[in-house]
Amino acid sequence: QKEIIKFKDNLEKLWQKNGDKILEELSDVTGLKWKEDKIMCYVVGWSMPFSDPLTIPVFKDLHYAFDILTHELIHQLFIQNKEEGEDYWKYINSNYKKLPFNVRIHIPVHAIHEHIFTKFFESKRLNKEIKIMSSYKDYKTAWEMVRKESYKNIIREFRERYKNIR
Repeated sequence: QKEIIKFKDNLEKLWQKNGDKILEELSDVTGLKWKEDKIMCYVVGWSMPFSDPLTIPVFKDLHYAFDILTHELIHQLFIQNKEEGEDYWKYINSNYKKLPFNVRIHIPVHAIHEHIFTKFFESKRLNKEIKIMSSYKDYKTAWEMVRKESYKNIIREFRERYKNIR
């Protein structure tokens, strides 16, 4: 319990430095609005991270935990704007129909995350993320698609196909 509380407190301190800017940038780059005033984030001793409910396990590397939190928040932004995205997700499911669902959904997530890495952090941090994710087949494939097609092109396509965004 002490380890979880200490981790949570340290992650909150780290989040206070750039967290609001990250949330704002996620909204700006996607054109999607945060519909929830507050997003509860559960911190647990061990589990896979997931977006709904937003849950993060304790990690030894606090910056990596920050990056995982950002990844899950991208998913959360999609969840909050699910109805507006039907055309986009139909496009993704059609365009990448030979790829597993987990790969398809992570192509835009990784593209948006690469934008965040590029804007706020050094390339070494992005490269570390890609290297770690390469041990997970679906994430590796999604990153390969992002590198092949360019995160900027994927985001542009996302914005063009998502309905009712600013």
